[in-house]
Amino acid sequence: MFHKTTILFIITLIFGMHLQAKTITVCASCDVTSIKQGVAIASPFDTLLIKKGVYKEVNIVIDKPLTLLGEGNPVIDGENKGEIITITADNVTVDGLSIINVGTSYTADYAAIRVVKSKDFLIQNLRLEKLFFGIYLEKSRDGRVFNNKIMGDAVEEYNSGNGIQLWYCRNIEVEQNIVKHVRDGIYLEFSDSITINNNLSSNNVRYGLHFMFSNNDDYTNNTFENNGAGVAVMFSKQIKMYNNTFKKNWGTASYGLLLKEINDAEIIGNTFEENTIGITVEGSNRIIYKNNDFKSNGWAVKVRGACYTNSFIKNNFLSNSFDISYNSRLNDNVFENNYWSSYTGYDLDKNGIGDVPYRPVKLFSYIVNRTPETIILLRSLFIDIIDFSEKVSPVFTPDNLFDNFPRMKVIKHD
Repeated sequence: MFHKTTILFIITLIFGMHLQAKTITVCASCDVTSIKQGVAIASPFDTLLIKKGVYKEVNIVIDKPLTLLGEGNPVIDGENKGEIITITADNVTVDGLSIINVGTSYTADYAAIRVVKSKDFLIQNLRLEKLFFGIYLEKSRDGRVFNNKIMGDAVEEYNSGNGIQLWYCRNIEVEQNIVKHVRDGIYLEFSDSITINNNLSSNNVRYGLHFMFSNNDDYTNNTFENNGAGVAVMFSKQIKMYNNTFKKNWGTASYGLLLKEINDAEIIGNTFEENTIGITVEGSNRIIYKNNDFKSNGWAVKVRGACYTNSFIKNNFLSNSFDISYNSRLNDNVFENNYWSSYTGYDLDKNGIGDVPYRPVKLFSYIVNRTPETIILLRSLFIDIIDFSEKVSPVFTPDNLFDNFPRMKVIKHD
């Protein structure tokens, strides 16, 4: 009985605090002229209404439940002196601000906004520029990062930070953000049950999205374009990647998607277009690749080894220089019901399925893997001859890697 009474008392207390919450206006001509001053005098669950203007402040610590609401796009200028806003309390909202001139350091990861050991937070409608790190979440949970525009000026990896970073976080939504010109657009480490949806991550120095040791995460409807490399997924499991676009990630060591030591994932409904490599995969097992479009890539899929019990079903392989590259003669992966634009078989019974199995691994891709300089022979008649001979009598490529039911027409994905 005492336990129930205590809970009821706490609920009543919190509800009462919400009812008593007030709005504190911050502006150059107001009684409260700085954000730090507003935070200091505010009570829990108050709102700081920050009027249009420029506030030259740094190291603003939000240590109580508050809402910081910008009106007219006010600017917080950190003057390159360090971190600008640090949130250490639960139930904090930061909405409608521009933050510029975050300090750069080689010993501290200064951020425009850092959230530390907090929950139930909302970071939205911000514009972040001239930054080191943008939004940095550490050991936090049950929050949302929504509709922010993060524009860095990174040129090299060593002196730049990430746009949105999550470290040891759980149950976070990262949605509808635009991230450009930083080191990694979005970076996760040891962060589980994360939803990353409908973001644009482009023109970043290293990766559009980079995560390691993070499980049960969903990545949907994002665009990763013109990055050093598109997305790197490493040492994780139970990942779902649906309906994303990986486009124009070009470079000698670039790709749309890297999978390394990934297990039990689903890669469905994505578009890989004009990348050096669409997907490069190593040491990854039990992955479903389904309803994806691979268009005009150098390599559509490059399998580097130790990849077992994966399935490629109902994908379109369209005008890639190489559809599948394989560096092993052993194969237990399944290729079935895909469309291959280079398939030259026939369909006598008119059921839409080729009557002759298709072997997607060419001998020349095997040669290029070992001697990259031979790529200059790509369009020569000699290459057509050796590929044909390997197809007739496989020696170097897996003899059981073929699509028994190749589609005759491009598959229309719902």
